[in-house]
Formats: sequence, C-alpha cells, structure tokens
Amino acid sequence: MRAQLKSAVIAALATIVLVTPIFGLQIVRQGALNTLQPHWALVFGAAAIVFVFQLVRPSFAKVGAHVRLPVLPALQPAHHKVAVGLLLAVLLVWPFFGTRGAVDLATLVLIYVMLGLGLNIVVGFAGLLDLGFVGFYAVGAYTYALLFKFFGFGFWEALPVAGAMAALFGFLLGFPVLRLRGDYLAIVTLGFGEIIRLLLVNLTSLTGGPDGVPGIPKPTVFGLEMTRRPAEDQVSFHQFMGWEFSSIHMVIFLYLMALLLALATLYVSNRLIRMPVGRAWEALREDEIAARSLGLNPTRIKLSAFTLGAMFAGFGGAFFAARQGLVNPESFTFIESALILAIVVLGGMGSQLGVILAAVFLTLLPELARQFAEYRMLLFGLVMVLMMAWRPQGLLPMRRPQVELKR
Repeated sequence: MRAQLKSAVIAALATIVLVTPIFGLQIVRQGALNTLQPHWALVFGAAAIVFVFQLVRPSFAKVGAHVRLPVLPALQPAHHKVAVGLLLAVLLVWPFFGTRGAVDLATLVLIYVMLGLGLNIVVGFAGLLDLGFVGFYAVGAYTYALLFKFFGFGFWEALPVAGAMAALFGFLLGFPVLRLRGDYLAIVTLGFGEIIRLLLVNLTSLTGGPDGVPGIPKPTVFGLEMTRRPAEDQVSFHQFMGWEFSSIHMVIFLYLMALLLALATLYVSNRLIRMPVGRAWEALREDEIAARSLGLNPTRIKLSAFTLGAMFAGFGGAFFAARQGLVNPESFTFIESALILAIVVLGGMGSQLGVILAAVFLTLLPELARQFAEYRMLLFGLVMVLMMAWRPQGLLPMRRPQVELKR
C-alpha cells in the first residue's frame, strides 16, 4: 500500500507540473494590459483524478485479469469471401447515400489507409523504424504537380511516374541505412523527411516555395473532365452521359478512386507477405543475424522494403495532390509521419486489418471532437498513452503461425 501511495503522489505532482502552464495559467487581456489569470481548481482537480486513478489502478488490474471480454465468433473459411463481398458492396454503394462532408472525410480516411499499409511494409513486416515516411508522400504529390506544371501531364499519366519516383527515393534512402537499426535508423529517416520538406521550401523556382503549386487538375474519367465548363472543343463527362452537372459527382468519383487505390494496396501487400520476399522481411524483423546465417541478403531485403513501401506512399501523394488541387510543404511536416506511424503501431505492427481500423479511428477522432480542436494533439497523445498501457500489441495484433503439440 505504501508503494501505491508513493507512486500516486509522484503522478499527482507530475500532473500539476504539466497541467499548470497549459490549463492553469491563462493570459487575459484587460484594456491595454495583459494579466495572468490562474485556474487552480482545474489544476488540482486533474491532480486529484490522477492520484485516485493511480491509487486504485492495481486493484482494477487484479479484477481485470479475471474478466474476459466477449469475443466475436470466428468466421468459417467458407464465409470469408461472402463477408468480404458484402463489405465491398457496402463501401461501393454508401457514397451515393452519404452526405458530401461524410464522403469527403471517407476519402481522407482511405488516403491514410493507403499510407498506413505502405508504412506497414517497412515497419510492420521488415521491422525498420521509419520516421521520414512523409518524405515519399511529398515526392509523389510534387511529382504529379510538377509534371502538370511543366509538361501538362494528367493524373493517370503522372500516377505511375509518381510511384516510380517515390520508389527511387526509397531505394536511394536504403543505402545509407543498411548498417543502421533501431534509434539510429529512426534518426536518419527523420532527417530524410525534413531534408525533403526544406528542399521543397527553398527551391522556389521549381516547387513554388512556401506557396506550393496551385491549380492541379482533378482526375478525368476515360479522358472526360468532370467540370461544368470543359476546355474548348472538349466534351465533359456530364455532357457525354447526358446528366445534369452536380459538384458532388466529383466527390463520389474521388472516393471511389481512393477506394480502388486502397484495395489495390491491400491486395498487393497481402500477396507480398505470402511470397518469399515477405518471409524474408519477417526473418529480418525477428533476427537479422539468424537471417544472415540462413543465406538471406539483408541488403536486398531492406532495399525491397523501403522501395515498395515508398511506392505506395507515392501513389497516395499523387492522389492527395489531385484531391486538394494544391500542394505546399506545410502538408508534409513531421506530424504527418508521426500520425502514419501511430496508425501502424495502434493497429498492430504487421496487421493489415488493424492498420485499417486504426486509420479510421485516428482520422475520425479529430473530426468527432471539433469542439476540442485546441486540445487535438493532447487528446491524440492521451489515446496513444492509454493504448500502450492497455494493449501495447495494438488493436488487432498480427497472428503468427504456430504449432502446438497435444498433451
């Protein structure tokens, strides 16, 4: 009991130190003067809550050890295809009945699903901690923007080039980090992401600097623009179909295209993990020395993981540029890398379904808590701390193949 009381007191004091400058002291302007107004009730209330929680936490842990949460019945193998088909049908039909804001938000969710699945190859499958993944995302976005700006490329022409360019950057990044692992690898990849962002800011003549590249066109449908007034001597998609123009059609089209790209990313990554290269990634993640002793080449394995993960980030970046119509360096800060990495860790490293659920959760959480917009990052950090304390393996950890002998 004495140890619990000591830890509770320390936690309460730490809460007072952290909460006081954020919530306890607020600057209030009164006429021409600024006064510092304290809110000690809020500070000590938070400390009391933390004190009580730390005091009773061991008791709840003992009770929770004997409580089993209900488990959903497992689907039979014969029902997997039926369940996947029903889910896919719902995803395809839903945008035609949802609101414009909901469909647009779902499109953003699918972009993060694509990015999470791409980073899952590097971090989840190969075990390489990458904190600069947003750099490949930026390369894909700016590749499409610059190809349109200087050469007039459309989205479908620039999409494979964006993926190839991001894959090339991933391949080049792989060489400096071949002998690094753990924290050292994270520091180098973090520096790579910041180098890309600073280059985008300073290469004003090429990238537009902080202003970015505006006026990026939306994707076409079989070469037909989805606009009210198409270019001269051109026929719009609505005129070709004989429909009345509606701006929500473009929103639905972008959603369906994001869904197609996310499904393609999921399918390819799912097939890769079942191939020899996927087994090699897992071997490298578990024990690099053992993998080397089995004749595997760690150089090729690491380069393949960085290259393929970066390729999917490039595809996502090109689609992001098309959706926004504008790209600038402020869209590719370290916070984006941290968010994508949090999606992989929260969902369960190596778990594809877990990554999808985490992407949905972490993207919708800020939208559902708009009234707490000022404390968005605080809520985000609180969710991550609770998850690491309650379920460090993630929402849906990857199931590892195992064989048990009967007693």
